Amino acid sequence: METPSAASCRRPSPSPPPPPLLLGLLLFALCPQPGFGLYTVNTVYGDTIILPCRIEVPNDLMFGKWKYEIANKAPVFIAFRSATKRNVHYDDVPEYKDRLTLLENYTLSISNARIGDEKRFVCMLVTEDNVFEEPTIVKVFKQPSQPTIVNQATFLETEQLKMLGKCISKEGYPEGNLTWYKNGMVLRPVEGAVVINEQTNVDKVSGLYTVISSLEYMPTKEDRNAHFTCTMTYYGPTGLETIRSESVVFDVHYPTEKVRIQVVSQTSTIKEGDNITLRCSGNGNPPPTEFLFSIPGELEPIRSSSIHVLSDVRRNASGEYGCSLTDKSLADSTLITVHYLDLSLIPSGIVTKQIGDALPVSCTVSSSRNATLFWLKDNTRMRSSPSFSNLQYKDAGNYICETTLQEIEGLKKRQTLTLIVEGRPQIKMSKKTSSDGTFKTISCHVEGYPKPAVQWTATGIGTLINKTEETKYVDGKFSSKIIIAPEENVTLTCTAENQLEKTVTSLNVSAINIPESDEPDERNHDNRENVNDQAKLIVGIVIGLLLAALVAGVAYWLYMKKSKTASKHVDKDLGNLEENKKLEENNHKSEA
Repeated sequence: METPSAASCRRPSPSPPPPPLLLGLLLFALCPQPGFGLYTVNTVYGDTIILPCRIEVPNDLMFGKWKYEIANKAPVFIAFRSATKRNVHYDDVPEYKDRLTLLENYTLSISNARIGDEKRFVCMLVTEDNVFEEPTIVKVFKQPSQPTIVNQATFLETEQLKMLGKCISKEGYPEGNLTWYKNGMVLRPVEGAVVINEQTNVDKVSGLYTVISSLEYMPTKEDRNAHFTCTMTYYGPTGLETIRSESVVFDVHYPTEKVRIQVVSQTSTIKEGDNITLRCSGNGNPPPTEFLFSIPGELEPIRSSSIHVLSDVRRNASGEYGCSLTDKSLADSTLITVHYLDLSLIPSGIVTKQIGDALPVSCTVSSSRNATLFWLKDNTRMRSSPSFSNLQYKDAGNYICETTLQEIEGLKKRQTLTLIVEGRPQIKMSKKTSSDGTFKTISCHVEGYPKPAVQWTATGIGTLINKTEETKYVDGKFSSKIIIAPEENVTLTCTAENQLEKTVTSLNVSAINIPESDEPDERNHDNRENVNDQAKLIVGIVIGLLLAALVAGVAYWLYMKKSKTASKHVDKDLGNLEENKKLEENNHKSEA
């Protein structure tokens, strides 16, 4: 049997002639046939083209082949895969040498896509008595380079048509279109004012297009800051695409008719310490090179170039600034405000006060416009300004008064107050017996600043107790605790001492086997209120449950009474026994 190829229909080794039907199908396949709804693969220039064989592989497949077809030319076979021997053969087609890969599922890959790959490729699957074909159209796309404007004019002149420049976009496929824009608007040809010429060059080797568009333009004064761009519009794999060039601004020559003064600054406002740069310009071209600057506080104008700089300005530099041509025929002026911000905090720095003292604090602002003032304590923003009529330990900390000038970037001031609240040690002792009665916890609650040092002693035997436990020192308060199991009555002494004073308090503690009432721990008023609220809630729930049980008992009694009257054939003694049993159960429920 013979296998079709690009040059012949002969296999390397002799074999019997193919059946007439198969030979006819092969000859039919060699001639391109009109397709219906051809499948298209879009690929990018230089990428790998993936062509799936969109035919279900038959069970009696003998081999598969790929070919491409060009109108009015014989088809060219490029790849062959045997279904039985599983060998792959690539035909000797120079343009596809070392670029083809035919997979087991008869998918064909073509590496390094080129413009010449835009063809009709056909997958053929051949059985003993049939040939199946499925064509695929390949489209290759190449994004052109970003358009650039070259041969730019040095300047343009009003009332004169002049070559503005050329826009070039290289190596694209298929051919695209160049369009000129001025300030984002399309430039269309206008006789004597806008002249556009376009040409296209094709690279003979790669087949890629280079498009060139030249623009001749007659400007007006309004074009002095105009932005000229050009765009390349082309078709890509996903549809229409556009690439825009960098914009170009051209110098337009025209006479000076107006002078303008500008304040050049990185921000929109000026504050003390900034530099003021004044720029004076004329709307003519070439522009004037010298101007006269009028500065507040200066009796005579200052002759200078178009730029004049004032360094490290102060608030008294606010006023009207002007510039004019040297002959004073044209002038312009502008108002400048130098913003300032002053802050005064009384007292400031490190301040030491005693607990209970009063401390008036004031933070005042002087500024060129409305300022925002706020306070921070230990880096946390405060809701209001601090006020100290009766200083407590919790009032101690680092206070910052900070102000910023609205809408003035970088203008803010801050001053600090480090408040130290001192106090002599204050002691309160408490005791509590454990729930199992095996030990007692004695607590010494201490207030004071600087933090007092605490010592415990047992009176009578003079024993110094070292095994203590301290809570965290917060707002001038902490607790020192010891756990004891005394076999006899003992007096414990807690001593608290700081730089201001030494305070001593004692507490009598009974032996562990002698019952005594506990001294309650220090708890704040809120905790006591929470405990009372919880107790009231528990009592209310218990009363509610008792009432519900009582109502259920009465209802059940009425139900049993009615049932006993209706059941006349029931043994009376048995009924009494059951009733008593139910009543007993209800009584237990009520007690519960």
